Amino acid sequence: MQISRDVQIRLGSGVVPFNSTGAMRPLASVFRSVKNCRRNRTSAADHHGKSTPESRHHSRNGGGGARLKRGRKAGDWEVYLIVSSRLPKTYVGVTTDFSRRLKQHNGILKGGAKACSGGRPWSLACIIRGFKDRSEACEFESRWKIASRKMPRKKKELCAANPVLEHRQTALDHVRRWFDWSSLQIEWKANSS
Repeated sequence: MQISRDVQIRLGSGVVPFNSTGAMRPLASVFRSVKNCRRNRTSAADHHGKSTPESRHHSRNGGGGARLKRGRKAGDWEVYLIVSSRLPKTYVGVTTDFSRRLKQHNGILKGGAKACSGGRPWSLACIIRGFKDRSEACEFESRWKIASRKMPRKKKELCAANPVLEHRQTALDHVRRWFDWSSLQIEWKANSS
């Protein structure tokens, strides 16, 4: 069967012939793997009270836009350093609720990082507050971890009482090159070093 040029053009535009009379059907109705990307998006009000997945998502997220979860303010993000009481180990993380996160790391609540399960119990060594958003806090955390990995470790006989904390503190000093510290507050806990 020979297909006319008119039908070939229609095939390229996303429609296929339905029958020999030339009635057209969308490609998505013939080939299920083809997604219809020009779906008409309507608001929840257009459905007269009927709930659709799109309208539920729209209303749950407050009508769209960048909104912070659970009433978080912009400066709530913190980067923390915890130290193991049993092993010479530290962990750097990001959170908005440090007390909850520490309970997770210590196994009291579900959800702690798997890397922390071996070093329990953990205690706070340092907390840095004042990040404008999650993105900035995560970038800081990443740079701190990278600086820690790239820095050489000191010989054991030259180290202070806690070599892993000293190493993290030196790495933190190197991170200062990449960040504006004017809005950040760094708090080292005296009992951890």
